[in-house]
Amino acid sequence: MLSLGIDIGGSGIKGAIVDTDKGELVTERLRIPTPDHSEAKVIIPIIQQIIDDLQWNRGPLGIGFPGVIHRQVIHTATNLHDSLIGINLAEEFQKVVDGPVRVLNDADAAGFSEMQYGAGKPYADSGTVLLVTVGTGVGTVLFSDGVLVPNLELGHIEYRGKNAESQVSEQARKTQDLSWKKWGKRLNGYLQMLEFLLQPDCLILGGGGVKKQEKFVEYLDLKTPWTFAQSGNLAGIIGAAAAAAAAAGK
Repeated sequence: MLSLGIDIGGSGIKGAIVDTDKGELVTERLRIPTPDHSEAKVIIPIIQQIIDDLQWNRGPLGIGFPGVIHRQVIHTATNLHDSLIGINLAEEFQKVVDGPVRVLNDADAAGFSEMQYGAGKPYADSGTVLLVTVGTGVGTVLFSDGVLVPNLELGHIEYRGKNAESQVSEQARKTQDLSWKKWGKRLNGYLQMLEFLLQPDCLILGGGGVKKQEKFVEYLDLKTPWTFAQSGNLAGIIGAAAAAAAAAGK
């Protein structure tokens, strides 16, 4: 099934049409830089521009957004303008797309991609899978028997007396000038806390902050079977498209 996936980020808004049977893009990826002034009146027209440029008016539309989404309504807008809070993006674009529109947290969208096409696929129907993405921030995604638990946001729980994200993100490693050993041990402690709390059957570690696996993998000591994510930087687009296709009953 073909579905349009859009991934909204603090630096860029990306979109492409996806073959959700294969988890592959069937068009080029379009990317429009996110303006410094990212008010709703600016972001919504950019999303519309991607829809228009890809000539998409029939079929599912999935939108990944960097914030908490509850019943399709934006509740937080990380790295974007607060004017987006309270907006129902699904309602906005249901007017122009003849198909289901699904709006979800961007990390959750990446989780959909990993569960359907990546390392989480063996657990698509049973088991508990925890995906932790490490980059500028820390994203956490939980699937239980193939069902998403949305807006987990465990990157913001307390760890070492502070917000976990400020301790174990890639940005924390760089700004605090942490050695790979010190950072790796911090990350390990955080992951051990999550596995104790959630008891997952599988833990998947992804994001740009863990690309240099050889630098820190020796410091990870987890009881849970774990692996690195297989989805690349297209995971947000592919996952958003897959979530919308699922809403269409496919």
